[in-house]
Amino acid sequence: MRTLRHRVRGLGPAHSGTGHFWLQRTTAIANAALVIYFVFLFVTLAGRSHAAVVATIGQPVVAILLLAAILSIVVHMRVGMQVIIEDYVHGEAAKVTLLLANTFFAIAVGLAAAFAVLRISFGL
Repeated sequence: MRTLRHRVRGLGPAHSGTGHFWLQRTTAIANAALVIYFVFLFVTLAGRSHAAVVATIGQPVVAILLLAAILSIVVHMRVGMQVIIEDYVHGEAAKVTLLLANTFFAIAVGLAAAFAVLRISFGL
């Protein structure tokens, strides 16, 4: 016999409870600080020579903060789109296809951005 408590332990239809909620809020807080830094960095680099921009992005602290921003933004983007897809796409095949495409797109964007920062950072 199933009780209400037993159903609550199942964490709802997605079996993930509030994990997405907290991940979305955590990345939003991280994004607030990191995007402010990101914008400040690029405003200060505006109008500088290519060599100066490469030298600045090549500094370890700057590169690490840019990589942290990329990771946080990409995770936030993926989770946000996942929630939208789960809420508004009703066909199971379409939902699975879009969720897979969302994940692969987020990975591709994250890898491309991280590659660019790492390439500049290591001077390759």
